[in-house]
Amino acid sequence: MLRTMEGIESLVYGIGIAGVAAQAAAGVLDAGRKHFDLFGIVVVALAAALGGGTLRDVLLDRAVFWIADQRYLIGAMAAGLATFALVRLVRLPARLFLLPDALGLALFTVSGTQAALALGASWLVASLMGVITGVFGGIVRDVLCNELPLVFTGELYATASWAGALLLLGLMAHGISPGQAALAGGSLTLALRLCAIRFGWRLPMFKARS
Repeated sequence: MLRTMEGIESLVYGIGIAGVAAQAAAGVLDAGRKHFDLFGIVVVALAAALGGGTLRDVLLDRAVFWIADQRYLIGAMAAGLATFALVRLVRLPARLFLLPDALGLALFTVSGTQAALALGASWLVASLMGVITGVFGGIVRDVLCNELPLVFTGELYATASWAGALLLLGLMAHGISPGQAALAGGSLTLALRLCAIRFGWRLPMFKARS
């Protein structure tokens, strides 16, 4: 049992680090379209990478993850600076930020859901914590870049996150290992988000009858 718990903690930790790096890269690419300077780029990258997990930890009344372990902060800064350096050497498509953003969404959905489960949260709360972890950093990023948040106006975003979180929870409830459940849930989130971008899948928009 102890080894199992240690394995789950290691899995969540690794997914969290990867998610932080992916969202930091997405933040740099998005902010770069606004021609921010290096300081502005770093601020947006950190907000995108750390915002969702910070809100999750505040809501769950636990130590904020990047304050408790500065390796998350270092990872976000390193990924952001590396991306900043890369775009000065290689010309990249303007909407490329959607790819690391989708990857970060999937990774954060999984890590947020599992973090809530580790504290004994119910399945509904755990799934919503996964969504919050996945989408809130992107909301802050878009606000700082003076854009309407993708989660409110773009292709499937929070819906993809919630579907992945629910799949993860459902598989674990049926005895599937946390690692396999995480892979399935994250893969579903990523696949739905990428398909939504490719095919323009959206939720119905508000439209009042005239």
